[in-house]
Amino acid sequence: MTVFILLACLGGVLVGLSRQLNGRLSISTTPLIASFWNHAVGFAVLTCLGLFVGGLLPAGAAEAPWYAYLGGSIGVVFVAAGSWAIARIGAVNAALLIIGGQMVTGVAFDYATAVPTSFWANATGIILIIGGMMLSRRRRKAGGSQ
Repeated sequence: MTVFILLACLGGVLVGLSRQLNGRLSISTTPLIASFWNHAVGFAVLTCLGLFVGGLLPAGAAEAPWYAYLGGSIGVVFVAAGSWAIARIGAVNAALLIIGGQMVTGVAFDYATAVPTSFWANATGIILIIGGMMLSRRRRKAGGSQ
């Protein structure tokens, strides 16, 4: 279990590092160029890893529905938007915005697909997310004016 926890922590550190590098590259160039290099390097590394380890093209990939491949296009937009946001609002605020957006979108998807959920637990979670973001914004404004 410890190995998996350490792998999850390493994944989080690498995602944070990737966002920082993309944000810095976005400042030097543009968010689209940062997104391009993010995906080009990721494609090269994952292709080499897939060829080395095996399973580059898993069985059943051709039978997957067309919408299963929309993740790549959504990923390009997500990385470009993240690079743009980091350059303007900072890495921590961009990370909070991303996490909050993912949580609220997850609740919306649960309701859209009729997954049994607790309304009060979801509503409380969304209120806490929005309240935390508003509190963070108010403290930043108050700290900047003094």
